[in-house]
Amino acid sequence: MTAPATFVLVHGAFSCAAHWGPVARGLARRGHRALAVDLPGHGLDARVVVGDPATSPSGMVARSTAGDVEVVLEAVRAAHEHGPVVLVGHSRGGLTTTACVNAAPELVDHLVYVSAWCCVTGGPTAYQGAPEYASDLDALLPRLVAAPPAELGALRVDWGLDDPELVDGLHGALLADGTRAELLAMLRSMDTDEALVIDEDAVRVDPARWGRVPHTYVRLGRDRVMPPALQDRFVAEADAAVPDRPFRVVDLPSSHLGVQVHPEPLAEHLVQVAET
Repeated sequence: MTAPATFVLVHGAFSCAAHWGPVARGLARRGHRALAVDLPGHGLDARVVVGDPATSPSGMVARSTAGDVEVVLEAVRAAHEHGPVVLVGHSRGGLTTTACVNAAPELVDHLVYVSAWCCVTGGPTAYQGAPEYASDLDALLPRLVAAPPAELGALRVDWGLDDPELVDGLHGALLADGTRAELLAMLRSMDTDEALVIDEDAVRVDPARWGRVPHTYVRLGRDRVMPPALQDRFVAEADAAVPDRPFRVVDLPSSHLGVQVHPEPLAEHLVQVAET
């Protein structure tokens, strides 16, 4: 009997492994294993902000892309001993999964981006300022940022749960296809701090190594954080860099967080990846 696939699930910015719980349950019900990873400084490893948010030390200072890759590859190696591995990254998690496949393509049987960063022509800064990059979060950032990033050495936000107007904006940007209760549950479980520094070279697609692994892009058509135009640009640039192994593209009419709150469509498509 063919071994079931193990899905190694990598979260995005300010997120944690717990947010993959509904998708993991959907995969398990379909006979597959799922292992959601907490990147360093996230989940139970996150440092709680004590005192003044503008000055309280951050647990994300000096966190690096290399540290993220080390943790994910440890999980991938363990899973690889038991059968095929499907590596899945959501949002900023795509930076980590790209770097992992660049480093060890032999350990991954399929790579899936869920409305995730897939940098090809440069690192993330190469895409900033591009028309495709415009996000509904842009107008909210001045109210979200809780401390000067350069002084803190990390990105810190205040999700503004006591600010109805800010929550309205976050609802539209992050989870327009969900209820207010679902949004608040997600925001309460989000981390406040995120790493500031990204290794721009490590997270950029290496066609010779990354291109060895079949890859799927789950395009979220109602995403207002990672706009569909930016998702399409990632796919087009990757296909141009690796023309003999183009992306398999799956379209889901979901918001940025909708696939984790309402997981069944994504779980079904992930299983199809594993079975084909």
